[in-house]
Formats: sequence, C-alpha cells, structure tokens
Amino acid sequence: MVRWGRTVPEGSLPQGATQPAQSRPAPGPVRSRDRWVSPLMRRILVVNAMPLALLLATLLYLDQYQNGLLEAEVGALRQQAKIHAGALSEAAVREEGNEAPRLVPDAARGLLRRLTEPTPNAQAKLYAPDGQVIVDTRIRQGAGGTVFTEPLPPAIDRGALVGTIEAIYDRLLDWLPGSTRRTRLDISPTAVGPDWQPDVKEEIRLSGTANSRETPPYIRRTSDNRLLVSVAEPVVRNRTTVGIVLLTREAREVDDSLLAVRLSILSLFALALALTVALSWYLSLTIARPILRLAGAAEQMQEGRGRAGAVPATLLARRDEIGELAQALGDSAQALWNRMDAIERFAADVAHEIKNPLTSIRSAIETLRRIEEPEKQRRLLAIIAEDVARLDRLISDISDASRIDAELSRAATEAVDVTPILEALAEIDEATRQEDHPQLVLAEPRAPAVVQAVEDRLVQVLRNLIGNAQSFSPPRGRILISATPVGSEIEIVVEDEGPGIPDAKLESIFDRFYSERPQGERFGQHSGLGLSISRQIVEALRGSIAAENRRDEAGLVTGARFTVRLPRG
Repeated sequence: MVRWGRTVPEGSLPQGATQPAQSRPAPGPVRSRDRWVSPLMRRILVVNAMPLALLLATLLYLDQYQNGLLEAEVGALRQQAKIHAGALSEAAVREEGNEAPRLVPDAARGLLRRLTEPTPNAQAKLYAPDGQVIVDTRIRQGAGGTVFTEPLPPAIDRGALVGTIEAIYDRLLDWLPGSTRRTRLDISPTAVGPDWQPDVKEEIRLSGTANSRETPPYIRRTSDNRLLVSVAEPVVRNRTTVGIVLLTREAREVDDSLLAVRLSILSLFALALALTVALSWYLSLTIARPILRLAGAAEQMQEGRGRAGAVPATLLARRDEIGELAQALGDSAQALWNRMDAIERFAADVAHEIKNPLTSIRSAIETLRRIEEPEKQRRLLAIIAEDVARLDRLISDISDASRIDAELSRAATEAVDVTPILEALAEIDEATRQEDHPQLVLAEPRAPAVVQAVEDRLVQVLRNLIGNAQSFSPPRGRILISATPVGSEIEIVVEDEGPGIPDAKLESIFDRFYSERPQGERFGQHSGLGLSISRQIVEALRGSIAAENRRDEAGLVTGARFTVRLPRG
C-alpha cells in the first residue's frame, strides 16, 4: 500500500468497546423439523454466503484503487504546478546587475491568477524564500480597495445514506488488521483546513540539495470531509530558488469515483445476497423440508400410525434423489409391514398346528383314564408317543424357519461350487439307499456351476428337494438332478417320476404347513415346512424357486420338476 507524503503526528482515535459475550440459552425440546429454519437450511445459507463474504471483503480493500486515483490526481496537479513555476520564473522574476534574482509580486499575482483560473476548485499560493505569502489566488480586491478572501465552493452533500455507508466502511476498515487508512490521509488538527501550508524553508533546502527529488504531495481530509491534494514546486531562476508554488485542489473526482465503485459493489452484493437467500430458501424447500417430512413419516411408522400413506405422495412422485429416498423409505416400510403380517400369520399357523397334536394328546389321556384294558391302553400310549414326536419335529422345523431370516441377514454370501455338493449328496444316497428305493442320478456337468450363496443353507435346500422327490417317487424310480448355467444365473433342477403336483397346488405347496403327502404314508410324518423353508432360503439368496409337472408327448404327467435359480458367484 502506498504511504503518502510526510505527515504530522496523528491524534489517537477512540477504540470501540467490545460487547460482552452472552451465554447461549439451552436448547429446548423442539425437534429440528419443527423449526422455521432447520440446521440444514442454515448450512446451505452459510455455504452459499461464503463467496459473498469474500466479495464483501474486496470492498474493504479498495485502497489500491483509491491510491491509483490519487496518484493520477497528484501527477496531473504536479505537472500543472511545474508549469506555474516555470512561467513565474520566466515572467515574474527580475535580475539587476549582480543582484540575486527576485520575484516581482505584482507580475506574479496576475500571472498566477490567470494560470489557476482554468482549474476548478484549485488554489495557488506563492511563497518567498523567507516563508512569507506573496500571492494567494483566493485573496481578492473588491470595489473601493477592500480585500476579501474568496470562499471555497460548497462541499457536496452526498446525503445521509451515503454518509452512513462511508462511515460504516471507514469503521470496518479500522477494524481490519494492517489498516492504513489513517496514514494515507492526514486528518490531524494541524492540517484540517485549506489554509495549511508546508515548511517553506525546509522545502527550499531540500530542493537545493544535489540529490533533490520531487517533494512529496500533501493529502488531507478536512473537517467538512473535503479531500485536498497539495503539491509544492520551487520557482528556480539561474539555479537559484526564488520561491515556492503551492498548488492545492479539491479531489472531488477521487471521492466520486471511489463512491461509485463502492456503491456498485454494494449493489451487486445486495443483489447477490438476495439471490443467495432466495436460492438457499429454494434448496431448503426442495431438500431440507422434504427430508424433514420423511423424518416425520418415519416417526409415524415408528409409532404405528403410518401403515398406509405414511410417505407423502408428492415426494414419491419426484424424479430426483429425494424421490428415490422417499420410494426407498416407502418400500422399506411396506416390507416391514409385510414382515409383521407374515409373523402374525406364522404365529397363527404355529398355534393352529401345535393345537392339533395337543388336542389329540389330551383326548388320549382322558380316554386312558377311563379304560382299564391293557391292550387299549398300549394303543393310546402309542398315539401319545407319536403326537409327542410330531410336536418335536414341528417345533424343530418352526425354530429352524424362524432363524433363517436372522441368520441369512447376518451371514455373508460367498462363491459356492454346486457340482461337488451334488456329487457328495449322490454318493451318500448311493451308500445308504435300499434296493427298492429310488435312485439319485446326477447329470454330467457341462460347465462350472458356481453360485453366490451360503453353503450350509444351500445344502439344506437341496436335501429338502431331494427328500421331497424321494417321498413321491415310485420304488426303483429315478431322481435326476442337474446344475446348468443360464445367463447370469445357475439353474438347479430336481426331477422325479412320481404322480406330479395338482395344477392348482403348484404355488400352494410352498405355503407354511401345507402338506400334500403320497398315499400310504402315515399322517404326521412331516411338518409341511420343508418347501416353505426352501423358498425362504432361496429368496433370501436373491434367487427363485418354482415347481412344475413333467409331461410326455401325449401330455400325461410323468413326474414333478423343481427348479432353483441362483445368481452366479
């Protein structure tokens, strides 16, 4: 930053008192979505306002621009002062004999006034070497020989608003670190008026030195807020300084230009601030408010009041990230309610299935108390034992079914090769199969069959399907099992030669506790959860399972086929 001229000691300015910090009130129990301005809205506003803060900071550092204007003003005024000094040295200096050259006041007065008249708001003074004022262009002689001082043009009234803006600007500038406002403009009491004058003898001494340079300018601000620029130039004749010309002009153009720039920046800042607030409010309405509405919908779901229509339809209809979030929340809520409904139905089905053997056991016990024949008692005790075994199987399958979802949600899937598993199951079946039982036949693999699954649960599905096929296959029948890549999935097929499945029951067989048993099998040997558990496992592994009937060329049913599709590993 340019440091202007020589300045007299400056007076101390009062420092603003610091306002004591106040303790922040404790936050109340109001939730953030109930506030008019949410925390997210405040963050959006702050982030958007940061560039505006930088723009406002540039307003506080217009010193370089002001210095450039002052440099131009000083340069023009100095050139004018040199012209004045040169003209005076040629036309208003007398040399007689061996005497030193000296100024002629009458000639200098008229010439200096004519030279100064074209310059508005300017004042010229001519000083003798002893510091006495020879000519002052503001001092006039009126009618009757009266002498008066011509007043300066009135100061420009910029209005209360502009004055307030400038006062705020100056106050902010004083607060900034490294502020140079007070060193740029001399506002000390000894230099507040237009009648201030430099030390003429010191100026003459400096101008007469061998390494003399241009005297620095004098820039000051008067009490009525006038910006005055003064330059001093020596009047030299034959290398002798015969006087000093002090040219002073009010730099209204500097203040006007600087004010215009400040007002332009402030106007742009105000416009940008208004747009920032409007855009921030728009972002709040399109981002923050919808998120708060989703939070409210989630709370309603938590309290059990959002089963239907909890997520607003306007948010579901949006085609942006908020719409995706709303759709995901709605789908999650629907899946949660479906899971709760399934749990309720499962509990009702369990109660119903357990009630049957308990009723049978109770009837057998009541009958046992009234019968004394040993043979009938043994038959009743056998019924009770079968029902107890049935209850044990039922409770074990129910426990297994209830654990599957929790286990699969925690277990990480991995790449599992299906072919070795099928080969191991075929070897076990061959080693334990009786002569009249159906035979498990494994088709030759045509390509690697690697799926993304949990190995233990995949083995459980395959065992259930093979066991189901063995139950319905005729003696010495064949059960064909294969694993074949199909697109991005692996298709596992289990086929038997049994009576098939009624067409109306192709989906019902996967329901819980549904049991369609072959003829001749005793009641209660199965819980009806095998195929249901298999579908539960397969769907948890992001696959699918389906049942269909095998038919010959004549359309007759030749067996059943179960198809499992799992994603490739």
